[in-house]
Amino acid sequence: MPTTEQLRGRLIDKLKELFQLDQPDLDFGFYRIMHARAEQITDFITIDLLKIVENAFGKIDDVTKKKLKAKYDKELQNAKEYGAPEPEKVLKVKEAKAKYETASHIESAEGEIYDHLYRFFERYYDNGDFLSLRYYTRETSDKAAPYAIPYNGEEVKLHWANADQYYIKTAEYFTNFTFDLNLAVKKQQDLNYRNKKGHQQIDLLNFTEATTSPIKVNFRIIEAAEGEHGNIKAGNSTKRFFIIHKNNPVEFNNDGELIVNFEYRPDPKKTSQEKTWRDKRNDEAVETIFKELEITKDTKSAKEYLHLLEFPAPTEKNKKRSLLAKYVNQYTARNTCDYFIHKDLGGFLRRELDFYIKNEVMRLDDIENADVPAVESYLTKIKILRKISHKIIDFLAQLEDFQKKLWLKKKFVVETNYCISLDRVPEALYPEIADNEAQRKEWVKLFAIDEIKGDLHSQKYSEPLTVKFLKENPFLVVDTGFFDEKFKERLIASVDNFDEQCDGLLIHSENFQSLSMMSHRYREQVKCIYVDPPYNTSASSIIYKNSYKSSSWLSYIDNRLHFSIPYLQKDGMQCITIDDFEFHKLRELLSIHFGEENIAGVVAIKNNPSGRSTVKGFSIAHEYGIFTFASESAKIGMLPRTKEQLTQYPESDETGQFQWRSFLRSGGAND
Repeated sequence: MPTTEQLRGRLIDKLKELFQLDQPDLDFGFYRIMHARAEQITDFITIDLLKIVENAFGKIDDVTKKKLKAKYDKELQNAKEYGAPEPEKVLKVKEAKAKYETASHIESAEGEIYDHLYRFFERYYDNGDFLSLRYYTRETSDKAAPYAIPYNGEEVKLHWANADQYYIKTAEYFTNFTFDLNLAVKKQQDLNYRNKKGHQQIDLLNFTEATTSPIKVNFRIIEAAEGEHGNIKAGNSTKRFFIIHKNNPVEFNNDGELIVNFEYRPDPKKTSQEKTWRDKRNDEAVETIFKELEITKDTKSAKEYLHLLEFPAPTEKNKKRSLLAKYVNQYTARNTCDYFIHKDLGGFLRRELDFYIKNEVMRLDDIENADVPAVESYLTKIKILRKISHKIIDFLAQLEDFQKKLWLKKKFVVETNYCISLDRVPEALYPEIADNEAQRKEWVKLFAIDEIKGDLHSQKYSEPLTVKFLKENPFLVVDTGFFDEKFKERLIASVDNFDEQCDGLLIHSENFQSLSMMSHRYREQVKCIYVDPPYNTSASSIIYKNSYKSSSWLSYIDNRLHFSIPYLQKDGMQCITIDDFEFHKLRELLSIHFGEENIAGVVAIKNNPSGRSTVKGFSIAHEYGIFTFASESAKIGMLPRTKEQLTQYPESDETGQFQWRSFLRSGGAND
């Protein structure tokens, strides 16, 4: 059995992980906020928490316990000497025994508190996220489940592990990744010592004038190729990787900080699996950085960085891994997983805490058969467990709520451009448009204007374009993205009621943020919403760091549905397409948002005549379109079928025409 001190130490390590105090070396984004409160949080974990436990139970030392044991033995001996038939039932004996057992219970109860605190918070935390992890209790299968599901008497309840969380699609992190090499070495020294993976020590005084001064390493993206956007997924040939910059891999800024430059682009040399190839590119980056620092190590900065970055950071699989390799791997892995922010972490953890106490701490069968000291010990444990847990929860909730505010805060529009036909553009701007080479190339690509030959009555295509050519083609579309801000300002100022003249809007953004940004402007103004979500198959599954594949997908869809529905007019409708993998869950989710009465219908859409084989032997040749109404006033219209369409359905019965289809894939285009 672990001692009280060991249980306390295990809890403190877990709390440091929860509050992300185990990463003091990272110096960007949310970590800076954490560091600002690090001292306050550390004091709470290492000092205040222990005082709360001691004050609740009382500090009972060994001398006091020996005195209470001696008192009990003496009273028991006296009762025997006086000839009491049942010495244990003599009042003074019972009182002395109760005091001694209470003191004995206190020490064991303190260890139980630390154990319960650890077990409770450990089950809801995983690498930065709070969720109900799969947790198997020590109880038999007929005992209560380890989690409480919020239920308000609904006839049917759809619930999933991440139901109360925002799904954050990280896309690409092109922000700077910075860490303090000074702190990184100290942290790794401690980790190596605890894991017995090496005892090399570095005296930082040999490399810096003051050990408190940060030694910054900055990873930068200086070139990036456009990747997947909308529903265009990156294929094997367009999958991008972090690749060390060839011409300028390493440099030092004016403050003497190390800058490591990366590209983020497809790799035509890719020859192996994605993860294996990423590891290969990471190894190349580490090798290049060391080589560049070795070349310039005669300078003080390069020498310092080279020695510190070579510090060992071994793992079970890679005993020779360096500190530099550790952080390169961490940096390039940041794009492989999305994550969550809890909508109400405080409420969730408090609710689960009460359930945990009732289920695993306060056992009614034990209390019913226990004597007074044991019952008092139960109540004391529950009070102190709730008191400490609520303080920890309050701290965690403050940090999670701050992240939630950042996520929900409406984001800035970083760039706005307009596409406007020439007939709405003042002719005074035509010469500038005609001279714009990028715009000309775009028109050649989109409208094939280079094929306009001209005749006696019209101007032919030429390079550069002429103003006359523009006047004769008034429906060519000018894209302000090819022009500077001054041109854009003159164009907007020249058109009366510019916003009213715009008859379309295209937003290139993370969809949750774009829906949030437009919510007020377009509320109840949209007639129809079409949603084509990721289908969550093995080819397009959400890459999340745990195994909750369907739960992650449901949260992703649920968050966005919540924002999109207010856009619909009262008579509006929405169509969302999906395949068999998530159909039944999605339909249930839509009934929650729209109401079962507003599920207009489900249609099967034949999208792959040759079929996609499944492991069960069936050939999937269809997907589904689920139609939902914004209200009962919405109606669906039907287009008449053409003769050509009807010929595809040669069979008929009392309900209409149909065709027979084989469930098995035959390989034919129409079978």
